[in-house]
Amino acid sequence: MTADTVPENEGVPLHVHRVTRYDPADRDEHGHWIGPEDTVSDHGPVEAAYLRAVGLFAAHAGVDHLVVREPSVSPTVRFGLEPSLPESGLGAFFPADPDGFHRGFHDGAKVPLATGQGLVRAMLRDHGLWCRLEVEDVLTVHVGWDQYLYIGTRRPCDEGLADRVRALGLFPEPLPASPYDMELGADEQRYPADDAFWDRLRRAVTANRAGVLEERPVLNMSRWHRLTPDTLDTVRADLTPRAPLAVWPPLSTDIPAVLDALTGEEEVECVLEEDGRLHGVIAHDEDFPHLTVLLSRARAALLLPRREGGAEPLFTGVLPDPDGVLRARWGTEPSRGNHTPLLLTTLRRGQVVGGTVTRIADFGVTFVDIGGFEAMINIPELSRRPFDHPSEIVSPGQEVMAEILDVDPMRERVSLSPRSLCEDPVRKLTEWVGRTVTGRVTKSVPMGVLVRVGDGRKGVEGLLPLAESGEEYPDPSRHPLRRGDTVRVTIVDVDPKRRRITLSWRGATPDG
Repeated sequence: MTADTVPENEGVPLHVHRVTRYDPADRDEHGHWIGPEDTVSDHGPVEAAYLRAVGLFAAHAGVDHLVVREPSVSPTVRFGLEPSLPESGLGAFFPADPDGFHRGFHDGAKVPLATGQGLVRAMLRDHGLWCRLEVEDVLTVHVGWDQYLYIGTRRPCDEGLADRVRALGLFPEPLPASPYDMELGADEQRYPADDAFWDRLRRAVTANRAGVLEERPVLNMSRWHRLTPDTLDTVRADLTPRAPLAVWPPLSTDIPAVLDALTGEEEVECVLEEDGRLHGVIAHDEDFPHLTVLLSRARAALLLPRREGGAEPLFTGVLPDPDGVLRARWGTEPSRGNHTPLLLTTLRRGQVVGGTVTRIADFGVTFVDIGGFEAMINIPELSRRPFDHPSEIVSPGQEVMAEILDVDPMRERVSLSPRSLCEDPVRKLTEWVGRTVTGRVTKSVPMGVLVRVGDGRKGVEGLLPLAESGEEYPDPSRHPLRRGDTVRVTIVDVDPKRRRITLSWRGATPDG
């Protein structure tokens, strides 16, 4: 199943009114109210008038319910000056589960009109929650930071409705649109967490590339789930409708290494596992001593730096509705991994690509960014030139060209080879059979010594057998040639397929 997507602005009513207690006649030429304006609810007649106005517009639109859209909780949304309530006041409308999570407060939740009016009251009082309240194509109710209501209806607001609103001591003013209409952020991405998403997640978990799922049922609140192949289906069934999801790497049980990673960071989000449960903590540098205590008690943890260019999820998605349609209008934070499946379909074995070296792993594999995807170069494919460590050939930030050796869409792996783009010096030496050349001894082996012939460090090693030295040396350690010696040798045989070069040194002596 692939989710269909509903455009984020579909269903926005055409007729929008700003509803306030301020007479438009008392505004200046810029539209600003002349005189002091409310920053908090009066908890009295003005607040009650706003709630009755919502009821009047709902009756005009012919609806008896509202739908929660893009719910949010503190700390980001703090419009007024009143202190927020415990649980952002959600307990008055939605029961909490044993974890203290209010499952009824989610995008798409249908609530009775009275509950919707209660949510409007909570927003006017700045209890710490916020949401849009809408009925698709029919009605929208938005609460502004300025203690204004922005109400939109598909049907125009006639004089009868306007008079009833004015009778409440409020004034409806027509506007082109609500300033609180939903708009997707410039950096946000919107991909469905459909069956293809979950198939990909299962492969990533099985390969131990992914291990944590972040669920964001409301803005500024996350639930964390530890993933194993056996728990994926259970986790999926327990998620909040329409929640944005982010996939992260597995937790680390190396707590000292996690503590070391705090050095130099100013703000982090840390996911900790304690008593088999996951929870997240956002900490600034002044909070790190307390975070250190929490980490010391954790079984495992995952550190996510919140600086620019810090942690980035492996990939993200937004849950579609049960019918497969993606009706949620919010997105997720950027992740280059969202483009990986499409990118892999454009890559072919034998294709030459350019990229930037991102890192050299401790085990020697070099990783290269090829258009937002991290491909890998195994040590033997890095160069035809002899080297002891990949850092002798490449360094982070270096641009490289390479041939694609393999594309594995299931495991999301691409193997590269810069080596294959270089001329094979062994094949070149087939033209030199019979020639006498100068080489340098690189190593003693039981069968004789290895001598590098060809173009300096770009040359290749051939075997100078003991039998070809012209004398018998039962003990290789007594052989007169030592590492670093230069010698004149004859190229006797070159086998490109087996990559073997046989040399002779009969009668020759070390140079110098």
